[in-house]
Parts: sequence; structure tokens; C-alpha cells
Amino acid sequence: MTRNKEHRVGIFIDVQNLYHSAKNLFQSRVNYKELVKEVTAGRKLIRVIGYVVKTETTEGEAAFFDALIKAGVELRVKDIQIFQGGAKKADWDVGMAVDAIRMADSFDAIVLVTGDGDFCPLVEYLKWGLGKTVEVAAFSRSTSSKLKEVADTFVTLDEFPAVLLGAGRVRRTTARTSAKRAGTPMPEAPTTPTSPEDRETYGE
Repeated sequence: MTRNKEHRVGIFIDVQNLYHSAKNLFQSRVNYKELVKEVTAGRKLIRVIGYVVKTETTEGEAAFFDALIKAGVELRVKDIQIFQGGAKKADWDVGMAVDAIRMADSFDAIVLVTGDGDFCPLVEYLKWGLGKTVEVAAFSRSTSSKLKEVADTFVTLDEFPAVLLGAGRVRRTTARTSAKRAGTPMPEAPTTPTSPEDRETYGE
């Protein structure tokens, strides 16, 4: 899709959704600087906001948050909620939606970086209610099919290996998929992180 280089772009990142998708699908982590570069696609970047949750175990979180800030991501932070009985809640769905609507006048195109189908009503309102171009960027296998359908454009992050730290895993996964379709067996890749960087966790 050809994008208008004069469009003002706002990017809203569902960090938890993206983190767990990268971890579960590729046993990897997200390079947020590359992510922002790819989804901006040469247009006029106005604002990038990431939505994060502080967990009970803070080990590694400070470094993770700092890496996001260094990548140019403005953070919205909330503490994890723990209810009586031990149930936990940690999401930014409402807050992210409110921000996107509140700031919409500042953008021509809005990019929601999430695979969560709960954002379908937000996409439709931004499109039909506010007249904005709305793009969704996420990993294809962890994205709601309805969310892909309602967005003006779905940006498949799988197509940008540099978005993942340890990009060889993406190429291997792609090769495995192609081999499977061709009926050619491939040895299984290890799924257990082998380096301190790979074992760094967030949101667990």
C-alpha cells in the first residue's frame, strides 16, 4: 500500500500484547526502535505512546522501560491490579482507546500496534466517526481476524525481521512454514531461551 508521506502519524502500542506475542511465537523480544521506523513508513511521526503495566516482580522492568523511552516511546504506566481472592488484571484497553480518540485531531493516520480484537470498536469509530486512516500492526498469527478486517491496513510485523531481536528466528519460522507446505521435514528449533537477554522477562 502506498502511504501519503505528508500524513501526520500517531502510534499507540499495546506493549503487553506485543511482548507476549513475540515471546510465544518467536521466543524473542521486540526492537521498538525498528518497530516505530517500520510502521511510520517515512511519514511525519507526531507521537508514539506505549502502554505498560508494572508487575509485582520489578526485576528487569526498569531496564525495559528505559529501552522503550530510548526508542522514542512515551510511556503510560499503571500498576497491576490484584483483587480479593488473588485475581489479577493488567490491561490498558480503555486508556489506550480514550487517548487515541482524544488525540485523533492531531493525526491523519493512527497506527494501533496490537492484535487484540477488543479494539475493533475503536478502529471503526476512528474510521467512520472521526474520518481517520487506521492501521493495525502486529504479528499475524496472534492477531484477531476481525481486527485485520476492520482496519484500513494490516501491517504484518512478521515481514520485518529487524523488528525482533534475534531476527534469525523469524527467518527460521518462515522457512519452517514453507517447508511444511512443501512436505519437507525440518528439525525442531530450541524453544528455551539460552542467553541472559532472552531470559529477561516483562509482565510475568
